[in-house]
Amino acid sequence: MNLVTKVPTLCALAVSTVLANDLLAAEEGIERIEVTGSHIKRTEMEGPSPVTSLSEEDIANSGATDLIGLFAKLPISGQGTFSTQANSSDDTANGGSSVSLRGLGADSTLILVNGRRVSVSPFAKGIDTAFVDVNNIPVSAIKRVDILKDGASATYGSDAIAGVINIILRDDIDGAEISAKIGDTSQGGGQEENVSLVWGNNTDNSSHTFIFDYFNREEILYGDRDYSKSANQAALRPNDPFAGDMRSSSGFPGTIALKSDPTNRLPDTFGNDVCAPEDIDLANNLCRYDYAPMMTMIPANQRFSVNYLGKYDINDNLQGFAEFNGQSAKTIVKGAGSPSFNELFMDADNPNHPFANLPDHQFHNQDLTMRRRTVDIGNRKKEVESDYYRAVVGIRGHLGEWDWEAAFSYINSKSVERGVDGFPNSRRAQEAIDDGSWDPFEPSTNTQAALDFIETTTTRVGESTNQSFDAKISGPLVEMPAGDLMIAVGAEYREESISDNPDDQFLRGEVFGTEATQANGERDNMAIYAEVAVPVVDALEVQLAVRYEDYSDFGTTTNPKVSVLWSPTDDLAFRGSWGTAFRAPSLAQLGLGRTDESPNLVDTIRCEAVGNINKACESQEYTAIFEGNPELGPEESSSYNIGMIFNITDNLNFSLDYYMYDIENIIDSDTQYVFSNYGDDPNVVERLPSTIANDPGEVVRIFDSFQNIGDLTTSGIDLDANYLLETGMGNFKFSYVMNYMLEYEDKRPDADGGQRVNITAGDFEQPEVRWTAGVDWQLTDFKTYLGVNYIGEFEQKEAIWQEGMDKVDAMMTVDASINYLGLNNTVLTLGATNLLDEEPPFSYHDFMGYVPTVHSGQGRFVYLQASYQF
Repeated sequence: MNLVTKVPTLCALAVSTVLANDLLAAEEGIERIEVTGSHIKRTEMEGPSPVTSLSEEDIANSGATDLIGLFAKLPISGQGTFSTQANSSDDTANGGSSVSLRGLGADSTLILVNGRRVSVSPFAKGIDTAFVDVNNIPVSAIKRVDILKDGASATYGSDAIAGVINIILRDDIDGAEISAKIGDTSQGGGQEENVSLVWGNNTDNSSHTFIFDYFNREEILYGDRDYSKSANQAALRPNDPFAGDMRSSSGFPGTIALKSDPTNRLPDTFGNDVCAPEDIDLANNLCRYDYAPMMTMIPANQRFSVNYLGKYDINDNLQGFAEFNGQSAKTIVKGAGSPSFNELFMDADNPNHPFANLPDHQFHNQDLTMRRRTVDIGNRKKEVESDYYRAVVGIRGHLGEWDWEAAFSYINSKSVERGVDGFPNSRRAQEAIDDGSWDPFEPSTNTQAALDFIETTTTRVGESTNQSFDAKISGPLVEMPAGDLMIAVGAEYREESISDNPDDQFLRGEVFGTEATQANGERDNMAIYAEVAVPVVDALEVQLAVRYEDYSDFGTTTNPKVSVLWSPTDDLAFRGSWGTAFRAPSLAQLGLGRTDESPNLVDTIRCEAVGNINKACESQEYTAIFEGNPELGPEESSSYNIGMIFNITDNLNFSLDYYMYDIENIIDSDTQYVFSNYGDDPNVVERLPSTIANDPGEVVRIFDSFQNIGDLTTSGIDLDANYLLETGMGNFKFSYVMNYMLEYEDKRPDADGGQRVNITAGDFEQPEVRWTAGVDWQLTDFKTYLGVNYIGEFEQKEAIWQEGMDKVDAMMTVDASINYLGLNNTVLTLGATNLLDEEPPFSYHDFMGYVPTVHSGQGRFVYLQASYQF
């Protein structure tokens, strides 16, 4: 059933719900508002579910130029939060950013704009993680951000397992404001420019708000930072016994090997063009390559956005409204020259055979293969152009004490990724080797025409659409001794589609040195929901909610939620909630086509058989072939939250909450598990032959897919405290927000058919504690802010060769800003993030020497901003 045929049904549902009740006259002087986490309008902000709100001032104090800069500092954010940091030529979601509440994944955090869903990015993160790209929403357009910190599928549907982030846009501007900001890092790269213009007009029966925003950021390369400028961390940290050499085994001009036995190999030291002495690895007979200096840490990014929000009062009880958000963005991502790993060959009689004149050499008159970088055609460069449009039109009104609303929304997100430099076509490269026009072992002899022949440009086009109709109504159902029993009912119909299509070269497997996904899918979804808020007694409210969903591609689900708010005194309240939630499989997980991925894995089977030959016992990059799984079911979870709110004095208050999530049937892949347990099955792991006794052989590729693979349990404590100190020298506002993870158990299959604990609290990328503390102070024309951000320590990444490792140290950064308000209608701000220029703590796990999924490599960033209102 399509959207058009559903609309009358939904309208009839909304109208019949109203007519079935006796409508009462509106109570004058009291305005009910809708609070994030409930569709029932309330007369107060505090409800039974834990919600944190970040105001415009909070966002400004963070120094963040974009939303992910704000979200990444939230203590509730965890593993799975990602920004454009660490985007590389191997990434599948270049230019995108999203947040993962509780570390449960970006696809388990529901992002709303003004209470409504937005479409996911057409390019999934890590080939399967569907996410809403928060870069589409400029900071200048935001009034506040509400964060609902418990499961909310009963209210909002799929993806709300971990919670909800509701971004409320500015819609009440009367006048104009222009703001300009410029900033730069102290270690080079990453300069930012941001200009915004906000204009609004309010009349007795209408309001219009326009927001224009331009943002530009220069790139930062890993080579711009001393701690990441080389993939040879052992050379950068000579006094650290665990620092490893992460340089690639695909060098320049490379490593020569026998086609019949690629483990029999030598670094290319023959002829005129030879492997540099510092890149020769005699222990493993390799010519290595230091790719780190050329790789993107933070990509160059340019965005221009236009936002409009308008309302018009048709009459006293009827209002029309509209929203439009549009953005055009361009991201440039760089990487070192493309690597090949035994994909190219040279016949024994080739005119460029390096051993043709060495009859005594073992490689004489032998077919060869090679590991080499195509540095001769340049370093890799991708350009990603993205366009995003969101339009909402609707109508809302009052019928006595009842409020109703209906709206239609359409969202389209399109991205085009082009590989414009440094990408070779393997078919043409092999042809050029065969006919002698390109000599991979003597690159200085090759003509520009030969290089132009093997180089190609790549194209990948993605599009995501979301169109929906929603209708809801809320109001008092019956009067009770302690107040009105409030109810909300509603329905939503949504159609989604996604396509992610690389060009034919990718589909034929002719492009090496990059990753691309192919995914196509569509679904429609019908939901109906209801909420009831019951005032049991004056101090006790119970809220009940239930939502029924019907998906076209995997079935139905029903999710309830129960919330309680008890306020024994005006200053003390206790709250609790329990509910179930679900996450539907993403369209990418269901419809992913054959896709190449390059995970870092350990070949445990080969390691056990022959030891650390060719670093088999060490973590290194392998090729994995993924495909979607149309048989996937949804993830299902239950969660509860118990907390208290205590206003100790008029100036001191805090909230304390305990949370617990129990998630079943997690959708994921575990390529290391597949590799370790089925690595000797040729249908799962393809290997090259070897002449070494008991050697299973080097890996060519691993085949994997997505499964409902395991379960996850996590629990912890949230603390939020505020204190106002009033003095003769101005007022000081202190704040402290902390998340402490008590438990995190990610359970996956083991070899015996049971479950093993894959990740626990405190493991790699899972710090147990995060907190932020801040203080505001204002005196006359000066207003200052000082903030401290803390990320606790966690274990180094586990690997066979790294026994005895210490933890990844905790990291603390300081943000500061000073505002001058003494000029008429003007605010001048001087600020810095990471004021003390703290370097991220060292990690042994990868070439960059730190954990970019947890810590930032930006360093000190100093900015100057001026805002003028007129």
